Amino acid sequence: MGRAGLVLAVVWASCLSAFATAEDTLHIQSSWTEFFLADNYYSILEDPSGQLTLADVRSPAVERRFTTLRGSNQPPNIQHPQSTYWLRITVRHGLTENSTWYLELYDAHIGRAVFYRPPLGAGTAYESVTTGATLPFATRPHPYKNFLFDLPPRPGQTATYYLRLNSDTRTSFRAMLHSSAGFIPEMTGQYWLLGVFYGVLCIMVLYNLILFFFLKERTYLYYVLYVGSGALLFFSEDGLGFQYLWPGGPGLNHFVGAAAPVLLLLTFATYASGFLDTASRLPVLHRVGRWVVGGSTALLVLDAAVVHSGFSFWLYLLPYGLLYYAAFRAYRAGLKPARYLLLAQALVASSLTFLIMRKLGIDFYNNAYTVYSLYVAFVAEVVILSYALGEKLKGLMDMTLLTQNRLLKQLRKKHQAQDRLVEQMRENQALKDQLNTELEALVGQRTAELQRQNDTVATQNRELLEANGLLALQSAAIEKLNGDLSRDLHAEKAARIEAREVDFGEFSQIYPDKDACLRYLADLKWAQGGYRCRKCGHEKSCEAREPFARRCTRCRYVESATAGTLLQKCKFPIVKALYAVFLLHAHRGSYSPSELARVLELRQATSWAFAQKVLAALQRRRAAPDFEDGEPWTHVLLDATAEAELQEIEQK
Repeated sequence: MGRAGLVLAVVWASCLSAFATAEDTLHIQSSWTEFFLADNYYSILEDPSGQLTLADVRSPAVERRFTTLRGSNQPPNIQHPQSTYWLRITVRHGLTENSTWYLELYDAHIGRAVFYRPPLGAGTAYESVTTGATLPFATRPHPYKNFLFDLPPRPGQTATYYLRLNSDTRTSFRAMLHSSAGFIPEMTGQYWLLGVFYGVLCIMVLYNLILFFFLKERTYLYYVLYVGSGALLFFSEDGLGFQYLWPGGPGLNHFVGAAAPVLLLLTFATYASGFLDTASRLPVLHRVGRWVVGGSTALLVLDAAVVHSGFSFWLYLLPYGLLYYAAFRAYRAGLKPARYLLLAQALVASSLTFLIMRKLGIDFYNNAYTVYSLYVAFVAEVVILSYALGEKLKGLMDMTLLTQNRLLKQLRKKHQAQDRLVEQMRENQALKDQLNTELEALVGQRTAELQRQNDTVATQNRELLEANGLLALQSAAIEKLNGDLSRDLHAEKAARIEAREVDFGEFSQIYPDKDACLRYLADLKWAQGGYRCRKCGHEKSCEAREPFARRCTRCRYVESATAGTLLQKCKFPIVKALYAVFLLHAHRGSYSPSELARVLELRQATSWAFAQKVLAALQRRRAAPDFEDGEPWTHVLLDATAEAELQEIEQK
């Protein structure tokens, strides 16, 4: 019975083993240099408890739970961060193999990886190598950016290798085998290309930083911060940061890996907003974008610190999509450099498609070109954005120059108008000087004629005295006349005014300024009739502060020279007013106000108002009982009606 039960148990175990899905055995060829492990070459076991050991995994009961992903829709990655995953790989080494093979895991974000390999000797205990992103970089068996494990040569032998993986984020565990002969050149080439990549980023950062210090344009600083954030993200993704910058800080490595994408989103949003001028061009979209970027950032931080969903990359789609839409709107609104931002983001979005597919475990054109396509796309984006920024500033400078040219044209037109105005003023001054010169010449001519007449009279007198002493009385009369003419030329000119034969030039020589006119009026008012105070009737006065005014010594009332005359409260020069009274009196009121305005250079309204006032005074004078034809024009100045009106105003 016991033997029968043992036999049944063996048969049952054999049947169960027959139903288990085993991986294909990988037959290594000596001619190979590398080989990508497809899904059919490894089996996967998920350990939700995380308590299984290698001995448990190798037991028949657990081995039956290993499955391959061949023909299934499951992605080859860690789906549940809280679980531990076991990978089993069976390798058949070649008969003539004498070189070491290396198993490389591409994803550098696996938190902990334990590689188990069978011993080379007769022992049964597996050897283990423990490393991972949560351990210092020195725990890695080889100083390489990715996880690299040795597969020693086993000619003609079949060996089963195990990988124990766990991570707090969703990540891929795709792997590749490299021979020692082909791996060194490939590793050298990868590091060289990565050096070129980071060199280009460094050059762009320095170049735009120098432009920022020279141009003081903050968009260049935002661009530098964006490129720096991108470099930090790539340092975290490719493992070079952990290898060279913070090898002893796995916690810092994990923090950089979580913070770099968020920092990249913030810097790119700031740069794109400044580059597109969304605050002024698209204010509504700018406010919405700020809320979307802020909300996405908060959710990303929450997922990285607490949730660990593994799908945080989906949170980047909305803010990046909104920024792409803003660039499209800005381009449609007339910002031509925005097309470069659209092109650059399209390149990065295309390369990110391959990265997202790898994160999801979808086999979508996975090769060396697609793995490093994000690097190429980012370099292209950096160069294109730098060119776009320069193109935008060039457009702004061109617009500034165009505006300056327009302002210069307006200033030229303004200066030309000012030059024409100055030229017109010069012409007017020249005409005025010419008129004054002609007037002076005419006055000089008249004076010369008078002088010649005086000389002729004096000559005739001398001839008469010499010729006939009998004409002594006549000669004395002539000499007296000549003496009168030579002593008082002014009196003769005044007589000519009474004769109505002078123009304004000669008139202004007799009454050249305001003081002369006021002196004449004062003499006219007070020299003949004496002074009498208008307020108290007192007849004694003294000089006042105002020129030619009189102050009453009793009541201190001050009376000006123009008070009670036609020139009282005159709004234009008193010399012109006197001449206007003279012309209107000489022409008996028939002198037109327009001609008076032209002669005296007055406004039409002013000339008309004053002429009406003088004409009224002339009419009142003609109606006076003591009016005589041919009386002097000065009688009109002391108009009794005007004096009465003044007294009535003063009494009020």
